[in-house]
Amino acid sequence: MIELYESQRAMRNMRKAAMQRGMVAVLDVGSSKIACLILRFDGTGRELEAEGVGSLAGQSGFRVIGAATTRSRGVRFGEIAAMNETERAIRTAVQAAQKMAQIRVDHVIACFSGADPRSYGLAGQVELEGTQVSEQDVARVLSACDVPDFGDGREVLHAQPVNFALDHRSGLSDPRGQIGQDLACDMHMLTVDGMAIQNLAHCVKRCDLELAGLASSAYTSGIASLVEDEQELGAASIDLGGGATGLSIFIKKHMIYADAVRMGGDHITSDISMGLQVPMATAERIKTFYGGVVATGMDDREMIEIGGETGDWEHDRRTVSRAELIGIMRPRVEEILEEVRARLDAAGFDHLPSQQIVLTGAGSQIPGLDGLAAKILGQQVRLGRPMRVHGLPQAATGPGFSSAVGLCLFAAHPQDEWWDFEIPVDRLPAKSFQRAVKWFRDNW
Repeated sequence: MIELYESQRAMRNMRKAAMQRGMVAVLDVGSSKIACLILRFDGTGRELEAEGVGSLAGQSGFRVIGAATTRSRGVRFGEIAAMNETERAIRTAVQAAQKMAQIRVDHVIACFSGADPRSYGLAGQVELEGTQVSEQDVARVLSACDVPDFGDGREVLHAQPVNFALDHRSGLSDPRGQIGQDLACDMHMLTVDGMAIQNLAHCVKRCDLELAGLASSAYTSGIASLVEDEQELGAASIDLGGGATGLSIFIKKHMIYADAVRMGGDHITSDISMGLQVPMATAERIKTFYGGVVATGMDDREMIEIGGETGDWEHDRRTVSRAELIGIMRPRVEEILEEVRARLDAAGFDHLPSQQIVLTGAGSQIPGLDGLAAKILGQQVRLGRPMRVHGLPQAATGPGFSSAVGLCLFAAHPQDEWWDFEIPVDRLPAKSFQRAVKWFRDNW
């Protein structure tokens, strides 16, 4: 626990150092693509406002000066499966982004999906030492949170205080400087498989880069695709990636639950590949150009040429109706959405005051998906694109870039986490066997 706390603090300090130099790269390590964006911080954001940029880009005080993507290699279900291949792909993406930015970067902040995330809600309470809440009191209440025994080989990726209560007043986002006697805190903690983090950290190091931060891509895509009201009132972001589908629930501007389903767009492609007896690359092309999940009478008549280079003329001239293609794709899409529905139910999503669902990620572009998702998830569903960020090239504004853009916002404005406070090392939470409560059921 102590090592982990120290390593997270070290990464936080590195991020601060990179910000002072004014440059940092963000790296989204996915199963189908690896995206790298290079950010330049100007400290104030005044120049940007002068150019008439929207308030969000103006406030964040950074612009994207380099961007590149490459096909991911060696990553399965959002986790590294072949180190050498992933290292080559990361190098390719980072070098291309550096070339565009005409600058070299040393520090990267990375996000990844998968790694079996598990969410816990923790609570702690302390009496104040003075009359006003000090930074030290916040550190004490965070260290008073009972951390469950989350098992060996797992590491804490996020540990964010999401709600403070001072005496009888709950719902405080920052109690510092306020007057009272008893301070209580609710914290959301996300743990992931430790080996997945170590492999990613090792891979980044092999690319001669320093890791200045790690985030869950379910979290970062939620930051980018949920509008402010949705983050405040309660919403779920569902990020349909290639190898995994991440989901996160936000309320009061904080993530309170995250999970991942080990299925994504690549599974739909492989179903098409097997169903039509075509190579994966052909299946991907057919899915992208002709795919869908809702068949109409027209689709029986719309024939798709499969094409191929086997040399067997009969085999290469085959056609398939769009209705047949939809018949292959729909069951897998339904399976992914049913699995997402089960995770949302387990999290108690139906107890939240607002139940908006936002679909994002490259997989969300399948025509008709929002209608099918509304039927299965039974809520208001919309398609989400990442927010506008200054300098982002047009090619990187689609839903497939939600987690990369969210990572930029996370790099510029990280939320307070447990390791941002000076917690005395001997007071680091002891593992207690208290079961983590789903506190948002009680609080809202």
